[in-house]
Amino acid sequence: MNELLPKLPVFLLILVRVSAFFVTVPFFSYRTIPQQVRIALAVILAFIMSYTIQDTTILEIDGTYFLLVIKEAMFGLLIGLAGYIVMSAIQIAGSFIDFQMGFAIANIIDPQTGAQSPLIGQFFNTLALLLLLAVNGHHVIMDGIFYSYEYLPVSQMMPTLGDEQFALFIIGTFTTIFGLAFQMAAPIIATLFLVDLALGITAKTVPQLNIFVVGFPIKITVSFLVIIIMIAVMMEVIMKLITIVVTTMRDLMMILGGG
Repeated sequence: MNELLPKLPVFLLILVRVSAFFVTVPFFSYRTIPQQVRIALAVILAFIMSYTIQDTTILEIDGTYFLLVIKEAMFGLLIGLAGYIVMSAIQIAGSFIDFQMGFAIANIIDPQTGAQSPLIGQFFNTLALLLLLAVNGHHVIMDGIFYSYEYLPVSQMMPTLGDEQFALFIIGTFTTIFGLAFQMAAPIIATLFLVDLALGITAKTVPQLNIFVVGFPIKITVSFLVIIIMIAVMMEVIMKLITIVVTTMRDLMMILGGG
C-alpha cells in the first residue's frame, strides 16, 4: 500500500489524459461502445502506464498539480480531436455525393455521434471502421497515447497554443481533410455531372419526357454502379486516411510537446 501512494498522483494524471483521449478519438469515442467499457479500459491502461512510463517524478497534490490536470485533459482532448477531424473527411465526401445524388434530404441519425449523417458518408464510415479494425488501427491508437509521454511528460507544462507552428498545423490539417474528401467524392461527382448534362440535353430534345421523374432513378443507379466499380480505390483512400490520422496525432504531440 505504501508503494502505491507515491504513484497515485501520476496515476490520476495519466487517467485524465487517457480518459480525455477516449472522449474524442475515433472508434473509442463512438456511442456504441458502452461508457462502462471505456472507463474500465481507461483505468486499466492508466494503471499499467503509471508503472511503464519513463517519467518517475514524485508529484505532490498542490496548486501546480491542478494545472497539470488541466494540461492533461487539454492534451488528451486535442490529440483525439485531431484524429476525429481527419476521419471526418469521410463524412464530408459523403455529403458531397449525397447532394449530387439527391440523398441530402434523407440524412439519418448517426448512432456513433448522435448527429445527422449523410447516407453515403455513413456507408464509407462503416467501411473505414471495419478497415481500421482489420489493420489493427485501434492498437496503433492506443500506442499513440502511450508514446505521447515521450513528447509531453506528466510533469511538463504544455506550451502556448498561439504560436505560428500550431496555426500552420491546423491550416494544413484542414487542407488535407478537404483534399481527401474531394478525392473520394470526385469520381462520383464527375460522373453525375455528365449524367446531369445528358439529362439536360434530353430534356431539350424530348420536351414531352418528365425529366424529374426519370432523372432521380438514373442518377441513383449510376451512382451505385460507380461506387461498386470504385470501391477498391475508395478503400485505398481510406487506408491513406487512417495513416494520416496516425501521423497527424504524432505531429500534434510534437508541436504541443515543444519538439
